[in-house]
Amino acid sequence: MAVEHISFSSWKDWLFCPYKFKLTRIDKVKGFEGNEYTTFGTAVHDTAEQMVLLEKQKALDEGVKDDNAFDPIRHFEKRFREELDQLPKQKLESIPQKTITEMKQQGAELVPLILPALKEYFGDFEVFHAEYELRQPIENHTHFDFTGIADLIIKTPDGKFHIIDWKTCSWGWDMEKRTSKEYTYQLTYYKHFFSKQLNIDPQMVETHFGLFKRTAKKDKVELFRVTSGPKKVSNALNILDKCATNVEKGNFIRNKLNCTKCDFKGTVYCP
Repeated sequence: MAVEHISFSSWKDWLFCPYKFKLTRIDKVKGFEGNEYTTFGTAVHDTAEQMVLLEKQKALDEGVKDDNAFDPIRHFEKRFREELDQLPKQKLESIPQKTITEMKQQGAELVPLILPALKEYFGDFEVFHAEYELRQPIENHTHFDFTGIADLIIKTPDGKFHIIDWKTCSWGWDMEKRTSKEYTYQLTYYKHFFSKQLNIDPQMVETHFGLFKRTAKKDKVELFRVTSGPKKVSNALNILDKCATNVEKGNFIRNKLNCTKCDFKGTVYCP
């Protein structure tokens, strides 16, 4: 068995279509290779990570002045260009220069708002970890671990840990997306396995999405809480168990309901 772990992104592939899971995770077939929107998201995520790490270091240094001040806008622009240059040549050449210029401006307006938004939402907090790696065994499946990378984990004065996952979007999320298991279960899994990994009470862990809104006129950085009580955790783990069980047994049935939305439809991999 080539698969030794299941991440949330691979879980989403399985939920979308078990056969797509086989193609991407076992056969290692490359599908979607990115576009201007994913490059923008990666650049903003990386800038946010650098900002919170510097905030953590500043706290450790007790506010000692740093003459080499971090410029989030310049960092974003540099990372955005780097990510664009990694796109396939044909894809990069298809992106209008106007779109790239607009995205640079949108990023420049957005990134300075990230830390202020965190401070307004949480009040006092300390940075516990950025890009925190999760790896824990999946219950009842000795061959598989659940893996994930939590974008940001902070700790508030009440002793609670807060897991934040950043998502980049255009103007925001509607209520259906905010409550969809395809999105919220990511934080449910992160909360469950983070609590196991640190051996702490799940009640001391809260989860939040942070939206980076590329085209919004206001509230360009929005944080909102996602709750995961025992029932939701149980439901999420049941689906993860089904995923692991079917992967173990090699059951990769095509989900024909999603064929029209799949990158592999009509290709040699899925005629």
